[in-house]
Amino acid sequence: MHLAWNAAALFWQQLPTTADSNDGKFYLWLALGVGIIALFVAAAFSRSVISQDSGTPAMQAISNAIREGAEAFLGRQYRAIGILAVVIAVLLFFGYQFTPRTKPYALYIVVSFLIGALCSALSGFTGMYVSIRANIRTAAAARTSLNRALRTALHGGAVTGLVVVALALIGIAVLFLFFGGLSDPRSVPYKLVGFGFGASLVALFAQLGGGIYTKAADVGADLVGKVEAGIPEDDPRNPAVIADLVGDNVGDCAGRGADIFESTAAESVGAMILGAALYPVFGIKGILFPLIVHAINLIASTVGALFVKCKEDENPMAALNRGYYVTTVLALIGFAAAVKFMLDGRWWLFGCGLIGVITSILFVYITEYYTETRFRPVQSIATASKTGPATNIIIGLAVGMETPAMPVLVISGALLLSYYFGVKALADITTISFYAKGIYGTAIATMGMLSSAVYILAMDTFGPITDNAGGIIEMSNQPHEIRERTDRLDAAGNTTKALTKGYAIGSASLAAFLLFSAYLEEIRTIVVDKVHAASGFVASDWSFSNINLASVPVFVGALLGAALTYLFSSLAIKAVGAAAESVIDDVRAQFRENPGIMAGTSKPDYGRCVRIVTTAALKKMILPGVLVVCLPLAVGLIFRNFSPTYAASVLANAPTINGIPVNLSGAEAVAALLMVGTIAGILLAMLMNNGGGAWDNAKKFIETGAYGGKRSDAHKAAVVGDTVGDPFKDTAGPSLHVLIKLLSTITLVLAPLFV
Repeated sequence: MHLAWNAAALFWQQLPTTADSNDGKFYLWLALGVGIIALFVAAAFSRSVISQDSGTPAMQAISNAIREGAEAFLGRQYRAIGILAVVIAVLLFFGYQFTPRTKPYALYIVVSFLIGALCSALSGFTGMYVSIRANIRTAAAARTSLNRALRTALHGGAVTGLVVVALALIGIAVLFLFFGGLSDPRSVPYKLVGFGFGASLVALFAQLGGGIYTKAADVGADLVGKVEAGIPEDDPRNPAVIADLVGDNVGDCAGRGADIFESTAAESVGAMILGAALYPVFGIKGILFPLIVHAINLIASTVGALFVKCKEDENPMAALNRGYYVTTVLALIGFAAAVKFMLDGRWWLFGCGLIGVITSILFVYITEYYTETRFRPVQSIATASKTGPATNIIIGLAVGMETPAMPVLVISGALLLSYYFGVKALADITTISFYAKGIYGTAIATMGMLSSAVYILAMDTFGPITDNAGGIIEMSNQPHEIRERTDRLDAAGNTTKALTKGYAIGSASLAAFLLFSAYLEEIRTIVVDKVHAASGFVASDWSFSNINLASVPVFVGALLGAALTYLFSSLAIKAVGAAAESVIDDVRAQFRENPGIMAGTSKPDYGRCVRIVTTAALKKMILPGVLVVCLPLAVGLIFRNFSPTYAASVLANAPTINGIPVNLSGAEAVAALLMVGTIAGILLAMLMNNGGGAWDNAKKFIETGAYGGKRSDAHKAAVVGDTVGDPFKDTAGPSLHVLIKLLSTITLVLAPLFV
């Protein structure tokens, strides 16, 4: 063993730290090759899952109803999103045609936007396609073995993770190649910003529409079924039960798939833009580094998923955690190799990646603390339920407001340390500013956090698959011991869904500064090109990194950014409430019109509820999404044209054309909107995700028998609290993750219009 270790160390020391001029082509094709292979692996996983036993005819009938409802909703939703995407693409094209400076980029931006939107839609569709077929296979597998059911559900989730990250990797790599990245790598990342925008746009509507659907159905089913009728969850007598199970797929699978895709795409493009700023140091390798990290992510996560096995008496969560630890270790080894070959062995940058990995683990543990039944926050809400719904909601809201504190400390520490490590890594480079060095360090940390994204998404999709499997077992009246197996898997799935939401907001938080820095870097590049073209003056060390807080446009932009997150959340939550009212009315009407439903002598009309929720969700998702797209554009254009009246004094080293300072107020106002909107969105998303999860698990804690158990007064109060938290954790909260990154990508795309 000692000899093998020495041999490995000697081999490592002899590896080259520099590469020849063909490195760009090699790394680009390597990333593409891994992405394509990952799609074949996903197909193999999918074939393995779908080839398994699909259960009894009764189970298949329930599964088919879920599948038909989910596919109908997603088809209608994507048609609406597609029309909106085409309209925005046309507006982008003509918007870029207005000035000679932006006109050459018009076609690049539109093409990358449409491809990003298409890949994002494919990611969401793939996630749902597999999940609505894996649920019945997981339920059937649970009749024979816990391990078989666990692996079926996780492999179904792995298909989603592999396809999502592979599509992002392939899409960016192909566009980089066709946009001339090998011949002019420094300019191409700016042409790719449309890819991130298209991905973010589809993800917002997919997550928002799916979130409205799933929570409207869930709230309607719970309030009438559990509270009024006193029947169990997933009881076949509940007319909204199929709509509820459909919602798990369109919200947690399709929506989250598009969400993680846009995270991967937007953050990779942002890191590539910052890598272009360090081109004199690393060349094309610094730009392509994010693509190689995702290639490593695909390999490590595949191996991690294959390692997951569970004994019959073992906690399924322990098996899932083992897979996560294997994935993390392999990802770190691959990250170290990437730093060795691509970043000239500057090990402080590996330290940045390690910080990102540690940050993701800390976010998982913090989320677990606030949402697990064995810890103080959830137990305090459950205790408060003994005195009624009012105290449940008061304590639940207090817990939600407490939750951002620890994550903020973690993110602050991660940013400060990764910035410092970035400066240390490049201390010998005198031609690059401290700011550029530090910001690249934060970009590497973000890539480190995303290095296990495939496995994280597999665990997230595992949740709705096992939830559906439990519902199928319950509704088809399978034996109690089978339901016990699916209950254990469902409990693990509830945990993974909460943990992956914590991971998602953690990555969004760390990436927020990366994407904000990419916006500042793009504005700097645009201004420098504009000034040079007009034979003006710009200092060699000038950077667009000092946003003047004394400027009225900046302050107004900041206020609007913060207000946007609250208004958006309000619209999303109200949409759930309005759609849920329609479901409640229909469930009550069906109970009233057909007494045989409760007696078990006749079946409810499940399709009626599905159609009601589908129509309501699609109508209600439009306004919040359009608001997010339009506000940054309005702020940038208004203050670009009217800012001379309100602007504060111009900085001494400001760029000038013919002796007149370049008007930067529009770009500054948008920067303020972006930064403050991001901060407010992060804090609000943490409150909603963790607060809603705590409310949910307080109800589940009581359902284990605490404080009187099911049907007790405490349980009824906890159901009300859970109902309040549902749109928090599954609609507004996850949608805010996307909003944060959509603000960044849309400002990157529209940046030329603000100067």
